[in-house]
Amino acid sequence: MHSSENPCCCSFDECKLTTEWLLSRTRHRPKIAVVCGSGLSLLAESVSNTQVFRYEDIPNFPVSTVPGHDGHLVFGHVKDKTCVFMQGRFHLYEGYSLCQVTFPVRVFKLMGVETIIVTNASGGLCQDFKVGDIMVIKDHINLPGFAGQHPLCGPNDERFGIRFPCMSDAYSKALRKLALDISTELGYSNFVREGVYCMVSGPNFETIAEARMLHVLGSDSVGMSTVPEVTVAKHCGLHVLGLSLITNKVSLDYSREEKVNHEEVLQISKMRAEMLQKVLTTFIARSHQVEGINSN
Repeated sequence: MHSSENPCCCSFDECKLTTEWLLSRTRHRPKIAVVCGSGLSLLAESVSNTQVFRYEDIPNFPVSTVPGHDGHLVFGHVKDKTCVFMQGRFHLYEGYSLCQVTFPVRVFKLMGVETIIVTNASGGLCQDFKVGDIMVIKDHINLPGFAGQHPLCGPNDERFGIRFPCMSDAYSKALRKLALDISTELGYSNFVREGVYCMVSGPNFETIAEARMLHVLGSDSVGMSTVPEVTVAKHCGLHVLGLSLITNKVSLDYSREEKVNHEEVLQISKMRAEMLQKVLTTFIARSHQVEGINSN
């Protein structure tokens, strides 16, 4: 299906145009893409030989409007591996369509990216989780998707992927194992967990009744992003690793007085980002050890 039949901003031709614009302006040919979540832009600070593009300068690219999301695409090297970092992502609650939210993922695919690492800040629902824990995402619940807010709704373009993609293995088992092994080696195993991430559309934080429902459904953490990008990444055949920073405990109890706010979320992100960065740089350096992952 081509753009003449599809006015959507994210047709194959639109993605191709953006891809060609970027490739003609950089010599970098990344195999790994990293999406930096709220307050996690400094994950890109480990990059050498950088080339930075502002989102507003890239054709067809949306622009981040949320504090803690810088709005830069950073190309460069991490331990000899060519990577591209999104400093700032897009959200449903900003008013973007899910097609726009996931547009960069399809551009990465067309650029030759094979592995995508998505990071986010989320609220802990699992009672064992503590603020500052890092959760390796093993699975997700796509709550907006249940209600028809889904990035793959509408005509399917076979050049990206099949009509009915399987999601039971959305998060690569081999990549998760590597991330957990690295966390143990770095001495981080006491605050690195594995769990299920649930996406809600936001922008409000959950009511206590909503949080209790999500917990009963099997969610360990809740946030307002990540799932659309992972869905589209899986649709177009990318390997996915998801990392969630637990920035607050979601209240499941009416007698608790604390209230969550975005500033606090950014503060915790900053505090833990250095450790998350160590996990990431080591992971990127060793990603070629995972079978089927490109060694470039």
